[in-house]
Amino acid sequence: QVQLVESGGGLGQAGGSLRLSCAASGLTFSSYAMAWFRQAPGKEREFLAGISWRGRRTEYADSVKGRFIISRDNAKNTVYLQMNVLKPEDTAVYYCAADRVFRPTEYAYWGQGTQVTVSS
Repeated sequence: QVQLVESGGGLGQAGGSLRLSCAASGLTFSSYAMAWFRQAPGKEREFLAGISWRGRRTEYADSVKGRFIISRDNAKNTVYLQMNVLKPEDTAVYYCAADRVFRPTEYAYWGQGTQVTVSS
């Protein structure tokens, strides 16, 4: 029943921007902290950004701090990842995740992922 559906992925250029969206359904969105992860080929899943229930607290990985911005619109049941100053190293499958706890050790729900490819 719970679904997290990412969109907005695709091809980006180095130095450019993309905005990912994750639409949630089947849950009370405002009761869930949200996060974005990515996984590049041959690498482990990497935490990127987390956001608390009302968006008043955010947390970023050092690798994206200052470039990526996580936000949420509880009225639209959607969390966003604004990706700026893209680098080829950002190429990965990007996932959104949801949990009742902010920054849990393991997230309860995951999206299917969306591919982001950044050309050099």
